[in-house]
Amino acid sequence: MKQIVFWRIGFFLLGIIILALGVTLTIRGQTFGVGSWDVLHIGLFKTVGLTIGSWSIILGIAILISIGIITKRFPKIGTWVDMVLTGVFIDIFNWLLPVATTTAIQLLAFILGLIAIGFGAGMYIAADLGVGPRDALMMLLTEYTPLSVSTARTIMEVSVALIGVMLGGPLGIGTVIMAFGLGPIVQWALKFNERLFERITGQPALQKKGVAS
Repeated sequence: MKQIVFWRIGFFLLGIIILALGVTLTIRGQTFGVGSWDVLHIGLFKTVGLTIGSWSIILGIAILISIGIITKRFPKIGTWVDMVLTGVFIDIFNWLLPVATTTAIQLLAFILGLIAIGFGAGMYIAADLGVGPRDALMMLLTEYTPLSVSTARTIMEVSVALIGVMLGGPLGIGTVIMAFGLGPIVQWALKFNERLFERITGQPALQKKGVAS
């Protein structure tokens, strides 16, 4: 039992670190556009005020409250930990990684960032210790609808980007690529890490209880 908990924590923390690295890499490649949620955060910042970071936190809390009301389950402690650690590691990588000075390096950073975000998300979801607010919403859609992880993620990303654009947020080719490309990557990464976890521990990764339990 202790060994399984150890591996769950390992998958959870490593997944968050990889995801945060991916977010930072896409920021370095922002010439090609930001992610869908950042389009919304920037749009709200331009329209209402506050800071982009504040809107990220506000929307995260709003999502968790909504999920709690719908499922009548309090989000796992890992969900709250994710909210904090992701931001901390993004700041760390933002400080460590150099600025991309050429278009070629920015393109490479964006592509690697997209892959890292998807793989990191799939890895820490497989740990089954709770997921971030936005991934919790994605998993809720798969739990209460026939949608696959890929389809649910794509619908979320496109919807959020459209709302963000209507509020004045920036839209680039990278935003479109992330909106349609992130879902399939997350779905593949989740299956890959579930199999990896089961191969290491001999136990299934997800307990099929719902992400908010």
